[in-house]
Amino acid sequence: MSFADEVYRELKKVPAGKVTTYKSLAQKVGSKAYRAVGQLMKNNPYAPEVPCHRVVRFDGQIGGFRGKTEGREILEKISLLSQEGVEVVEGKVDLIKFGV
Repeated sequence: MSFADEVYRELKKVPAGKVTTYKSLAQKVGSKAYRAVGQLMKNNPYAPEVPCHRVVRFDGQIGGFRGKTEGREILEKISLLSQEGVEVVEGKVDLIKFGV
């Protein structure tokens, strides 16, 4: 199984209403390639089945979405998270409350 397949498989385990981090996904597949995980999310061909909007930065900041770090794409990511019950305050998610 490829690195991408392993990461996407792990991400599919994150339920609605929860988030994970790029770092956590990498660690779950035995890697330190956190940025590579970000690239996989940017180019996710399996959305929405593989919910890349549920991946945030290690500090709870929203991070990117659809290759952008600001603008309507980020508003869309926040909207998707909010629809699932994840509260985003000032561009940040409480990882203790909503993290996996």
